[in-house]
Amino acid sequence: MRIMAFDYGTKRIGIAVTDPMQIIATGLDTVHPMHIIDYLKKYLQAEQVERFIVGEPKQMDNTPSQSAIHVKGFVNLLKKTFPEIPIEMLDERFTSKMASAAIALSGMGKKARQSKELVDTVSAVILLQSWMEKR
Repeated sequence: MRIMAFDYGTKRIGIAVTDPMQIIATGLDTVHPMHIIDYLKKYLQAEQVERFIVGEPKQMDNTPSQSAIHVKGFVNLLKKTFPEIPIEMLDERFTSKMASAAIALSGMGKKARQSKELVDTVSAVILLQSWMEKR
């Protein structure tokens, strides 16, 4: 079964997923929050997901950031819609900066490097990799 991670944003949600053996984290997609439940229902018809990992936005002093309220709403929606799938929160500080740096080092063209969707997806991959390393 796979593990799925989300980098939640009010405009886009970056999604990453492991392979079935939970060895490799891969960017899956970027989805508008309005479409995330339909997207997940369709995905879960084809793939088994053991757990959701959701990035928890925090400030430098470890307090919740301004976007934490939106993430909490997203987590509640996941719990309500998919009660059988456990959800874990993971500190997401610096994932976007790390994603931007990784993209910059990748040798991609300027247009690709400026893609906010790509940054969100790579952020979700970094989040998922961090979770995998910690377990």
